[in-house]
Amino acid sequence: MSEIHIQPWPEEGPPKESTLRQILGREGLQAHRWSNAAGDVYSAHTHSYHKVIYVVEGSITFGFPGKSQQATLRAGDRLELPAGVAHNAWVGPEGVVCLEAHH
Repeated sequence: MSEIHIQPWPEEGPPKESTLRQILGREGLQAHRWSNAAGDVYSAHTHSYHKVIYVVEGSITFGFPGKSQQATLRAGDRLELPAGVAHNAWVGPEGVVCLEAHH
């Protein structure tokens, strides 16, 4: 997959963290949890691996400088970010908790 893929949470209400872990586990992915405080910023960077992120709580906005796009993810939303895609991020006003896995 070479395209950024964003999948909004399809159900009413936010998911439980255990539900998101189960989804990733069924895909053979091992997730780790991370969090940031409100207003934290990541400058543009890339990774050498395919990244999958689920937002558990709060919100985070990802920018994609090479594509002139941005997307705000909230609880349950999923981002698939292919290796080598430049991205930056800034955390929403309530902070953020995410699950992240790598291919």
